[in-house]
Amino acid sequence: MQEKRNLAMISGEIVKGIEYSHEIFGERFYTTEIHVTRSSGTADRIPVMISDRMTNITHMNIGDILCVEGQFRSFNRHDGEKNRLELFLFAMELKVIEKIDDKIKNNQIFLDGYICKEPVYRKTPLGREITDVLLAVNRSYNKSDYIPCIFWGRNARCVAGANVGTRLKITGRIQSREYSKRISENEYETKTAYEVSISKLEVIDGEERKDQVSDAE
Repeated sequence: MQEKRNLAMISGEIVKGIEYSHEIFGERFYTTEIHVTRSSGTADRIPVMISDRMTNITHMNIGDILCVEGQFRSFNRHDGEKNRLELFLFAMELKVIEKIDDKIKNNQIFLDGYICKEPVYRKTPLGREITDVLLAVNRSYNKSDYIPCIFWGRNARCVAGANVGTRLKITGRIQSREYSKRISENEYETKTAYEVSISKLEVIDGEERKDQVSDAE
């Protein structure tokens, strides 16, 4: 059995119409967004990419509840002279369901990858510890996905001093976050960032293993 390196499972409501994205070797891909509610009552809007070979796209509508299993992937989009990292859930299995089962987690992801950029440790104004990590996760055909991850509390302290190349196994959830970007002296544009909020961490550095469980939601 192949080791699990990138597996995400979400359930939520379609909140954006199905849009055509691109075609590869006759296979057409479409995008949408799924609204996933957290236990706190707030929600994340997660972009999803779907192949037309998987389902009849025309039968899916805004308001439908989808259960999706797949991989959280990245794409480096060239925008003029700049590169922009885009993230999305690539659906490998999906089904329309009547309602979400409250006994099952509706947003969970497992990643096994390597730190590819020096971790950034910081504190919130209220003193909560946070470390940002960019995790490289290998997939087929010599490709990799680059996933921004955010660690909290003792997990943040644990990875803050980790070296580039350190292997991490993590469990968490995909989250969206809106922020304002200044585009002129008096104009701001609202954008959305996506990242994985970590709830469980295993550091694998040679023969050394450390298990931690954070206090993140």
